Amino acid sequence: MNLKEFLSELRRRKVYRVSIAYGFAAWLIAQIADLISESFEADPWVMQTIITILILGFPVTLILSWIFDIGPEGIERTLPKDVNAPTEDEPISVKLVIGSLVLIILLVIGSTWSIQEFTKGKKGSISSLAILPFDNFTGHDSLAYFVAGIQSSLIGDMQKVSALRVSSKTSSSSFQDSKTSIPEIANQLNVDAAIEGEITCMGEDSICVQIRLIRAFPEEEQIWVQNYKIERGEILNFYNNVTKQISKEIDIALTPKEDRLLATSRKVNPEAYDAFLKGTYYWEKVNEQPAKKAIEYFQLATELDPEWADPYAGLANAWALLGFFGYSPKSVTLPKTYLYLNKALELDPNSAKAHYVAAILAVWTEWDWEKGEREFLRSIELDPNDASCRMYYAHLLMILRKTNEADRQANIGIELDPMKPLILGLYGNVLWQNNDDRQGAIKVYEKSLSIDPNFGLGNRDLYEVQMEHTYKNGEYEKWIGFWNKKVESLGYWNTKGREAVLKSFDEGGHIAAIEEMIRMNEIYGKDCYLSEGVKAERYIMLKNIDKAMEVLDKGYEKRWFLMPYISPKYHYYELLKDEPRYIEILKKMDLPY
Repeated sequence: MNLKEFLSELRRRKVYRVSIAYGFAAWLIAQIADLISESFEADPWVMQTIITILILGFPVTLILSWIFDIGPEGIERTLPKDVNAPTEDEPISVKLVIGSLVLIILLVIGSTWSIQEFTKGKKGSISSLAILPFDNFTGHDSLAYFVAGIQSSLIGDMQKVSALRVSSKTSSSSFQDSKTSIPEIANQLNVDAAIEGEITCMGEDSICVQIRLIRAFPEEEQIWVQNYKIERGEILNFYNNVTKQISKEIDIALTPKEDRLLATSRKVNPEAYDAFLKGTYYWEKVNEQPAKKAIEYFQLATELDPEWADPYAGLANAWALLGFFGYSPKSVTLPKTYLYLNKALELDPNSAKAHYVAAILAVWTEWDWEKGEREFLRSIELDPNDASCRMYYAHLLMILRKTNEADRQANIGIELDPMKPLILGLYGNVLWQNNDDRQGAIKVYEKSLSIDPNFGLGNRDLYEVQMEHTYKNGEYEKWIGFWNKKVESLGYWNTKGREAVLKSFDEGGHIAAIEEMIRMNEIYGKDCYLSEGVKAERYIMLKNIDKAMEVLDKGYEKRWFLMPYISPKYHYYELLKDEPRYIEILKKMDLPY
């Protein structure tokens, strides 16, 4: 059957007529449903269901109109065309067919747009929000840590609601003292609404707080406000109550488990809470001296309120931070981390922070992937909006070569906290080593450094990915240039070692330069620094597999904490994929090979 005959058959079976009629009917139904839903303040899912049914009904209607017709005796099957019947003289217009189809598509798009506009205007359409920095109207600037702690604690509490996406404190706090409007903030953070708060008074026994919920779209509108006077010992219950009230206001349904967690009532020693907030304030700076200051305050909180789990989780986090980033030897940090972690879990088995620390230890200290995944999932279950937990879980999945799931968790993490340099840095690693997207990783590292030019991980990994990218492309002049900038700006190499490498490159090329890097490291040690991983990579670049394996064997024996990263697919280690000794290490670590 040629095109003309097919179009003629469509007309004979009245498919054109039915499709146009269906399009107008669907549009009319959608408009009526929109008006009724708005009048009765129906939930958005009602309109979404109606429009889905109308769209799915269109192809079904076309198929039925081809097969059946309405005759004198009712619905009956359409008979095949009688080849002996006279042909209709009226020509079939292709333009008419295309025009009809375009009209139907426009009607469907118009109905969908109507639904989107409808859902934007409903309070139930709020499924994400940012909790902005609270204003301090107490007249005491010294209480900045306390005001910041109120915001941080409320974020932590609301992040437990799985149906609600809450931006992290880092992203929300980037608008501290900003004149940016609520719609602009919401657009940048990709959220539907914002919470503003202010502390208006603080006495020895009570705190005065005002909370406002502001919808950003289609226009800025305050939809809820509440004033609270809280006894200082009831502050933890205050966060639970606010979370439940706002969830109810925006029609977010709590799961039975979330409802139970938020119904938990606990009084806290006001002085312990004050010390805990100071500890949190310093810990969030993610650096050596602030972490040590945080430990002092968390320790004080445990002494003032020994049955409260959160300060113990804070101590576990702080000691883990010192060990993980190499600020203190693990022989010192690990025993303390486990001590406080176990105490936190004993007092509160539902502490998301404690399960997160347990996951970090399981992966990068114990190399127990199954336990690590179990603890990450438990932490995510308790706090689905923790971007750091999502991102480190993505790294575990990347190490286990669960590529698609690693991408999914990393994308959730970056959506939750797009302004935190550490999250950006970890996301760049996933782009680089999980997807071989070196250009994408470079852009992400550059964004992290635009937020914090002193972000060490961003500086280091930006140079590393630029070096790998140019080396693999054979752009050796650029490669040595990035190496020189890296070791000079980060203070990794002394002048003599750096100049020796540059001279070797000028005289003998990139191979000679790599050989000189290794030689200078052997001479000067830490003054010409090569980490275990970088040293192994340099030997791989030289195709000296024996030396590369010697380095990796030592890394395994010493339990070098970055050893798991020899597994991800896209890196220099891919050149070892057929090396039996490399495969043997992966087997011993129970990693995929």
